[in-house]
Amino acid sequence: MTTPRVEADLGWALGRVTRAHMRTAQDVVSDLPGGPRGYHVLAGLEEGPPRTQLALARSLGVDRTVMTYLLDELEGAGLVARRPDPADRRARQVLLTDVGRERLCALERRLREAEDELLAPLEPAERDQLRTLLQRLATGGDGATACQVAAEIQEMQADDTC
Repeated sequence: MTTPRVEADLGWALGRVTRAHMRTAQDVVSDLPGGPRGYHVLAGLEEGPPRTQLALARSLGVDRTVMTYLLDELEGAGLVARRPDPADRRARQVLLTDVGRERLCALERRLREAEDELLAPLEPAERDQLRTLLQRLATGGDGATACQVAAEIQEMQADDTC
């Protein structure tokens, strides 16, 4: 019986690809206020109606105090705007500005190009299949949304701090 090589280990392969993706993505968003977190905020604001600052923080699994500082930076760069929530004047809605939307589109193009370079050893159909399979694994295969997964992560982090 032969001992499997490390390259056959799922954890090793996922870790190596994850680290390469993180380096690549960090390079793409390095000049964005907040880096990867700033990108996730912009992407989280792209779809749906305006959300409150607190709802956005919860959906992304970001501490609300950290979210405040992050939004301050993004707002200072003209990428987001905050306004009082018409339903609750104590809360603030966060909106993607036109400049923020343009920046997000540019970042998404650059990220896709970087991902294609990372996945270059795969055929285009294999890339799509890999993305689909990883999304299914990431959401637990139970149809969970990214927001639900982020909430679970935030709960686990809160449990770890006790």
